Amino acid sequence: MSSLPMLQERRAGGPLSRPRRVIGAALALVLTAALGAAGHRAPQSAPDAGIARLDSVPPPPGGRSWAPAPVRVDGLAALATSNADGFALHTAGGPVTFLPGVNLGSTKPGHQPGELPGTADDYRRWFAAMAWLGVRVVRVYTIHPPAFYSELLRHNRASPERPLYLVQGVYLPDESYVQTRDLYQGAGTEAFTRELRDAVEAVHGNLHRDVTPGRAAGDWTADVSPWLAAWIAGVEWDPYAVDSTDRRNPNAPAHDGKYFRSTPEASPTERWIAARLDELATAQAAHGLSVPIAHANWPTTDPLRHPEEPLEQEDLVGVDANHILPTPAWPGGTFASYHAYPYYPDFQRHEPALQAFRYRGRGDPYAGYLDALKRHHAGAGMPTMITEFGVPSSIGSAHVGPLGRDQGGHSEREAMAMDAELMDLIQDLGLAGALVFAWTDEWFKFTWNTINHQEPAERRSLWHDPLTNEQHFGLIAMDATGAVNDAVTRLGPVTARVDESYVHLRVRAPGAKRLTIGFDTLPGEAAGAPPGATSRSPETAFALDLAARTGEAWIRSDLDPMPLDYAGGFGTRPPALNGWTRYQLTTNRDLVIPTTGQRLPAEFLDVGTLRYGGWDPLANDFDNRALWRIEGDDVVLRVPWGLAGFADPSSKAVLVPRGRQATAQVVDGVDLNVSIDGNDTAVGHLTWESWQRVGYAERLKDGARAVRDAFVRTAANGEH
Repeated sequence: MSSLPMLQERRAGGPLSRPRRVIGAALALVLTAALGAAGHRAPQSAPDAGIARLDSVPPPPGGRSWAPAPVRVDGLAALATSNADGFALHTAGGPVTFLPGVNLGSTKPGHQPGELPGTADDYRRWFAAMAWLGVRVVRVYTIHPPAFYSELLRHNRASPERPLYLVQGVYLPDESYVQTRDLYQGAGTEAFTRELRDAVEAVHGNLHRDVTPGRAAGDWTADVSPWLAAWIAGVEWDPYAVDSTDRRNPNAPAHDGKYFRSTPEASPTERWIAARLDELATAQAAHGLSVPIAHANWPTTDPLRHPEEPLEQEDLVGVDANHILPTPAWPGGTFASYHAYPYYPDFQRHEPALQAFRYRGRGDPYAGYLDALKRHHAGAGMPTMITEFGVPSSIGSAHVGPLGRDQGGHSEREAMAMDAELMDLIQDLGLAGALVFAWTDEWFKFTWNTINHQEPAERRSLWHDPLTNEQHFGLIAMDATGAVNDAVTRLGPVTARVDESYVHLRVRAPGAKRLTIGFDTLPGEAAGAPPGATSRSPETAFALDLAARTGEAWIRSDLDPMPLDYAGGFGTRPPALNGWTRYQLTTNRDLVIPTTGQRLPAEFLDVGTLRYGGWDPLANDFDNRALWRIEGDDVVLRVPWGLAGFADPSSKAVLVPRGRQATAQVVDGVDLNVSIDGNDTAVGHLTWESWQRVGYAERLKDGARAVRDAFVRTAANGEH
């Protein structure tokens, strides 16, 4: 590419509002400067309106042509084929045997995924940035709005030698099978069949759909099938529903279709999937095209046995792609598709064969697991592709993984390096592709150890929680800017501002050695004062040792959210201090390994350890996890809303646990108490306007050059 793709700051509408108009990148820069000149403070956390740091990441080098060059087999054009010889994407430069790419979700900050708010401007910007980073494949999970396909067509026509190939997914639009626990019951089959056919017509630019909540609508006129590399149908199958489906339907007929069949060993669930893949292939063949078709899967329902797995549901039942095979009439073939991460399920930590597997000179259970999947499916002449993998760059974490590949707690630079390492690992093991999860951070996401802290759940997309790891998987950060709430409040020695992620504070404290800032959000008092203070009125407090550059977040013990996630058991937490508890997250409940009876204690993360450092993305000392720093006589602090005790800052709702039941109490704001070297001062009341819209800015994450290099390296290595 000859120019730098820019991802600009913009504002998005909330779930019930129309989005504000998009502000162009250049105009956004001018507008920010103008507001500053007029005396309105620009958001401190907002980076440059373009993708920060992208100019330091060179575009990928030229190489041989990846222009599509399909082969013809039995009257069908086959752009890609997948069989015992491996996966092959047929290009003008020769076959490509490894697909490096990204997963693109269907939402943006301020929206739920069913709203599908992507615009032509969004897709145009994102595709340009993907190409700049060397991405060769974009995978989507569902039918996107028509603009996705028209902009993909525009992009690929403009870059014929380096197109973006499409892996099109099709979700189950009706997932009632999870409740009925039977794929054969209800309207789910009919709805999925319609969705499969609609998806084929969308890809071929021949679809109209009226407005229906939860799905894209409009007119699809752009034919992107020349760059269609594969299909992935289905979802991460619910293990209890799969097990129940198999037990309830033992006499479900085998499927022997024109293009896909079930084998004699196929379970009732696998027979059902085979019929759906045959329907998809039939619709695709009507357009004269054949490409590999797979179904989604994940370790929870993989076909391998994991006797050391502590949780029953993680090894309850399997769905085996080896039992769902293409017929000779389908030259595109099939492959095994897995969403597989290096930190879950726990069998990776306890299975001896995985622990013993060596990769690059050390034991690597994740590599061992992927190798086991590859070997299992190779027995049926089937390549394996890892269609989701990655680690998040968040303050919070939800699970501990081997080799430090945890489900969160990483800096952006660490997460990008791990993503790059995992991409290389997947290729080195001989798998057929690696699709990073995900392109952008997704604000609506939740995870098990913070979901009960967030009320009401339907407003989760209106704020961005640094403690929720699932919201931070993207290569592109979606930074909160507070564009709707950008006023600065001055309260004695404190100036304060809020955005969708943090309360930002600047405290004048010349010569201070210790500083405690208390947030008083609810009536009543704690049993005692928080560390470093004398007032008993706060509900949360942040104690900083300015000399040691350390800090801790504390919460009144009766408001500790931990019991909402973990009722206790075998595991030790730090003792309460004077009625105050260190803010922690559970990363694992206490478990028992079935094969040995070994009892494992619960695991906790001191997420309230306040990291010292800078959070300016353009500075050399940037660390997205940093929460405070010293600037001259000032202490600058940003407090995640979760640590401040809020269940939903957009409606000013404070979390009030009632035993194991989460409730929320709407408040007017926060009374701030500041204690400098033990001297308390009630500095005043901080309030803000509740919001229905959000401000955010897109930014290439720190360290993304490592991922870019991995895209380039694995793409080149896959050329044959």
